[in-house]
Amino acid sequence: MRDIAVVAFAQSPGTTADRRDDMAEILLPVMREALGSAGIERTEVDFWASGSHDFHEGRTFAYIESLDAVGAWPPISESHVEMDAAWAAYEAWSWLQLGEGEIAVVYGVGRGSLATDLDQVTATQLDPYFLAPLRPHQDALAALQAQALVAAGALDEKQMAEVVARARAAAVGNPGAQVSGEVTVDELLAAPYLASPLREHDRGPIGDAAAVLVLASGDTARRLAACPAWVRGADHRMDTHYPGTRDLTRVDTVTLAAAKAADQAGFGARDVQIAELHTEYSYQEPLLAGALELSGATVNPGGGPLVARPTTATGLIRIGEAARHILTGRADRTLAHATSGPALQQNMICLLEGDR
Repeated sequence: MRDIAVVAFAQSPGTTADRRDDMAEILLPVMREALGSAGIERTEVDFWASGSHDFHEGRTFAYIESLDAVGAWPPISESHVEMDAAWAAYEAWSWLQLGEGEIAVVYGVGRGSLATDLDQVTATQLDPYFLAPLRPHQDALAALQAQALVAAGALDEKQMAEVVARARAAAVGNPGAQVSGEVTVDELLAAPYLASPLREHDRGPIGDAAAVLVLASGDTARRLAACPAWVRGADHRMDTHYPGTRDLTRVDTVTLAAAKAADQAGFGARDVQIAELHTEYSYQEPLLAGALELSGATVNPGGGPLVARPTTATGLIRIGEAARHILTGRADRTLAHATSGPALQQNMICLLEGDR
């Protein structure tokens, strides 16, 4: 495998709803910051990959608008995934592994606030015959998984509240957070249910934001960053899209992806100091931490998705944050997790490492 590293990362501030800027205007300052951090011009980029969701924008080929922040002339090599941009990062990493170029830029931009009711469109990703016609809300599907874990004795509502309290306290001073502050477990448990056993605070707040990641190979990465965050292993796995056929108390796709990534990296999830987990709901943190056997790792030290969840950028931000811990010298080995689909259907694991 080629040595591929994250050499720069930037993201916009956490915003509940941005009604001033269009997709390109949200993305442009973040793109400039990321390219500036790497010290490169647009003409030096060999490949561009992005993630966004036309359904969230309410129009087809909406992502084309974001290319105004990239600059498509002279012609560029470009690709787009209709999902979280973490999967665009995986595509760019694979593209560089093939030796097609030296530098790739990945970006995700999402405006989940545009829809009055996002659940009017998210149900379209479900089984079209039995489940989609019922239009179950994302929160209802997540609550089924949370309730299955509670019924199995794997966790309780107090543990979920403790996760939220810790995340919000950790987010104080984090410009990417939409919510933060000190709150007690008792205060959280007194809140009404959203979909039992989930309360409003148990889900990350959807917002509008953009994130940009710069990947580079070998000596180019060493030239662009003092402490490159090498992507030593990456893998993603997908479970069946019908939740009724799954054991919702298990996330075998996480375990399998982590094992495959560890085979590539030469170290596993148990060896990392910091793990950035794509936890859209509070119950997912203990579920994922258990599956990954994260015994001593710090999880989501900036609060994670429970304090900001920009659509189609949250997974990419997890990779960017995991890389930033290495780029800034805070950690030597980190893990990033991204998810897509209902109840942790699709999962990606990236293992990153600094120079050793």
